[in-house]
Amino acid sequence: MDQFPKELDREVCNMNKIERKEEEEEEEDEEEEEEDVQDDWDDWNADEEEGEEGFDLNFLCLFCTSKYNDCATLFNHCNSVHNFDFHGIRKALGLDFYGSFKIINYIRSQVAENRCWSCGFLCQSSQDLQNHLHQTLNLNEIKALWNDDKYLKPFSEDDPILYSFAEDEEDDDISPITNNLQRNTDSNCGNCNVDGMNRADPPFHINGSKENEMADCSSTSHGYLNTPSNLEAVIENTVKATETLKLNDKTQEDDQLKITRRNFYSKDIKNVNESYFGSYSSFGIHREMLSDKVRMDAYMQAILQNPSLFHNAAVMDVGCGTGILSLFAAKAGASRVIAVEASEKMAAVATQIAKDNGLLRNRKQTGDCGMSSGTVEVVNGMVEELDKNIEIQPHSVDVLLSEWMGYCLLYESMLSSVLFARDRWLKPGGAILPDTATILVAGFGIGGTSLPFWENVYGFNMSCVGKELVEDAAKGPIVDTVEANDLVTSAAILHTFDLATMHADEVDFTASTELEPNLHNPSSKSENVEVETSWCHGVVLWFETGFTSRFCKESPAVLSTSPYTPKTHWSQTILTFREPIAITSSKSTTNKSATVGSFASPAVKVHLRLSIVRAPEHRSIDISLETTGIASDGRKHHWPVQLFTLR
Repeated sequence: MDQFPKELDREVCNMNKIERKEEEEEEEDEEEEEEDVQDDWDDWNADEEEGEEGFDLNFLCLFCTSKYNDCATLFNHCNSVHNFDFHGIRKALGLDFYGSFKIINYIRSQVAENRCWSCGFLCQSSQDLQNHLHQTLNLNEIKALWNDDKYLKPFSEDDPILYSFAEDEEDDDISPITNNLQRNTDSNCGNCNVDGMNRADPPFHINGSKENEMADCSSTSHGYLNTPSNLEAVIENTVKATETLKLNDKTQEDDQLKITRRNFYSKDIKNVNESYFGSYSSFGIHREMLSDKVRMDAYMQAILQNPSLFHNAAVMDVGCGTGILSLFAAKAGASRVIAVEASEKMAAVATQIAKDNGLLRNRKQTGDCGMSSGTVEVVNGMVEELDKNIEIQPHSVDVLLSEWMGYCLLYESMLSSVLFARDRWLKPGGAILPDTATILVAGFGIGGTSLPFWENVYGFNMSCVGKELVEDAAKGPIVDTVEANDLVTSAAILHTFDLATMHADEVDFTASTELEPNLHNPSSKSENVEVETSWCHGVVLWFETGFTSRFCKESPAVLSTSPYTPKTHWSQTILTFREPIAITSSKSTTNKSATVGSFASPAVKVHLRLSIVRAPEHRSIDISLETTGIASDGRKHHWPVQLFTLR
């Protein structure tokens, strides 16, 4: 019994010696390891310092060539100089990391093309773009512009801003890649749960088994992160897993987003179309159009005075309304007229009118059902769905007729439907009437505003009301008439469409032109023409459609909505400047210290850059207007861009 305790004591003593020896060896290993780590750190730090000498860590502005050392300073610059509030936009739209990633790449891609990121306006140079940049009026309307997966790919290689913009934000806004990497490296090996990740979160390895997960977690706990090669492997695996997670989630999200977006747009377009076609169910608007002598005379001349074009022709009338153009075509000698009308009520009305005038076509051609075997066949529906309603061979129509024009030519117009019908039903070389459309522009003076009325109301000065109305007018387009004697500049062609050859995407356009003061403007109060100075308060747009000799060989015609011709129900479209521009036709010396466009230094030319594009809201249009005054000595003054939506 005594011997065992002694042996036990010796054994314990030996064990203590072994443990002390192991501890000493561990301490030596730790010291060596610390020295190695310190050496590695010194080497890495030295490499980093060397790298910093050759690597540009500056953050390049999204819009200009300015560079900054951090994101905060860069975004402050973008906000104050370029009207781009990155953090404000993120907050307002609730953009996550990927949404923010996309908008940065989207903006870089647009700036590279000298295009405005918010309104799509294409500038001629980088400097023009800097002058053009403006605050965004409705963020929700333009959010879809960058909501494309192609903007997940960096536009600029190694763009540091893409990986730094979220660094100073809260943990819940951290980049998913950084967040997942942190979760993985902070894992708790005891139960293989990841710090900060609850049990409902997806496993790290999407396709791995639980055994693999345990193995990975176990290997992590045994220190393989201490070696650079393993660290790189973990980062690579983490990024791959994150991308897989993102891809799977993104695929589901995109599919749902596409469905939601498609349903939303379909519903929006359906609602707008129902409202649009429903408005044409009112007889009042048809009376207004039928009473428009300019409109009716142009179409009567084009149809009735070109018999060779319509003799035995198959004619399609897109958007027939009461069917008046179809009746003209039948009278001109057409063998068949397909009158397409989306409004159910007006299709019924057009059918009755054709029947009452003995021109309704009997589809069965039996002649024994009380219907005349005429030429006009009314079809209720949109032209895009014509196949569902009648049997008609593609490219079997000789003449395509339509009165599709809207305010400012393109507002609420059916041009896209007409072009669809042209491509689907018109024969090669067939006629489209009208076959040209031109938008024109001119500057108007104070007579085109409400200011003169309010300056003297029964002997009292109420000009404060007029000034407020002019300020309001500068915020949106006005459909009204402008008298010819209120124009203070020459007229200029802005854009011309050739309906026989144009593509549907050519409806959107940007054009530049120059307006010169109208020397013989009768509204000028100056008696000396040579020193005449007028004030241009804005520009007025109108259109002309041509029934040219290309198809109307016997009697070409023109439908004009110009201020110089009799009024039409289209009126004109008025775009009011925020401040009037002084203009003159005099070549005398001006005050070079004064701003171009002021009374002391009036402009001799007004340069316009104007875009008209289809708005996100179906059948509406967005108008962008840039104005530059040019003095006689060549000096220029640019005014901020103005945005108008005609809805």
